[in-house]
Amino acid sequence: MTHTARRIGRTLALVLPVVLVLSGTLAVTAVPWAGQATQSQMLTASSEHVSVRAKSRAPQDVLRDRLLTELQTKDPGVALTHLQREVEARPSLAEHCMSIARALGRAAVDRYGPTRAQRFSRPVCDTSFATGVSQQVQGS
Repeated sequence: MTHTARRIGRTLALVLPVVLVLSGTLAVTAVPWAGQATQSQMLTASSEHVSVRAKSRAPQDVLRDRLLTELQTKDPGVALTHLQREVEARPSLAEHCMSIARALGRAAVDRYGPTRAQRFSRPVCDTSFATGVSQQVQGS
């Protein structure tokens, strides 16, 4: 009796993973990826439609996006402090400091309004944050 149970268990242990993998693969290939419910599409491997590797983003763009997110979740003062620290740590970002600070100023006006946004102004990157605040208020 135990010999038969072991044999059945071994067979299931070998066959069951194969069945699960194959059924999962078949289920995924039948999904209409293009979003057209009327037309059935099969997922196929082809060298003709190889996706192009995404271009790496410039460090200043990554920093700008990170600081804008930080401005939304915390406050502009924290974002300006981190901008100053990043520029000090990586001098190559200094040439982009003013544009990043202006973007932070514009975003601060959108988030906090002109009066409250101006309170966060600091002398980071030649007061570009204040310039961004005033530009956003003037609508340019």
